[in-house]
Amino acid sequence: MSSLIEAIATQKSLLIQQRRELAELIGFETRNKYEIRSESEMVIGFAAEQQKGILGFLFRHFLGHWRSFEVHVFDNQRQLAFVAKHPFRFFFQRVEVYSPTGHLLGSLQQRFAIFSKKFDVTGARHELLFEMRSPLWRLWTFKFLREGQEYARIEKKWAGLLSEAFTDKDLFRVMFSNPSLNSDEKALLLCAAIFIDLNYFEHKAG
Repeated sequence: MSSLIEAIATQKSLLIQQRRELAELIGFETRNKYEIRSESEMVIGFAAEQQKGILGFLFRHFLGHWRSFEVHVFDNQRQLAFVAKHPFRFFFQRVEVYSPTGHLLGSLQQRFAIFSKKFDVTGARHELLFEMRSPLWRLWTFKFLREGQEYARIEKKWAGLLSEAFTDKDLFRVMFSNPSLNSDEKALLLCAAIFIDLNYFEHKAG
């Protein structure tokens, strides 16, 4: 088992910090990279988009969050912990999360909504684990519910005026509200923070 999976199993919260992308200051979309920190702000892992080369650059620049891509999540020893796969889609974005051996851990599926942001978190057997429901006026707060009870919450934190205006340097706090959450569920919620960043805060294709 990856040390990252073991680490997040004991955490009550995580910080997901997008790494600085200076090239965005002059209009270039670079590969998304993140640091994963414990509740004591110790770095316990990393996540990085794998699409490289000129085709990757063109897809990021012209297709934005609609493109197909993979995000690999590592522990701080660079051991692969899980893989998030995003297929090409114009509508109802989806991410599937796999173990390093290819075992499905679960999925994140965007749902139709007009006055709110919605997606579902499902498990390895496609069972519904959580519903994410966030009204449009709560721009930076995302609650994860099971049978009406809050199990987790993801909040985007203010990154500073220059970062917010000119780069995609986003910071998210993932809070595990219910102590019954297992390590696979926490891994899916960690991936949900990246899913939220790419869906709602990444610069769109232009």
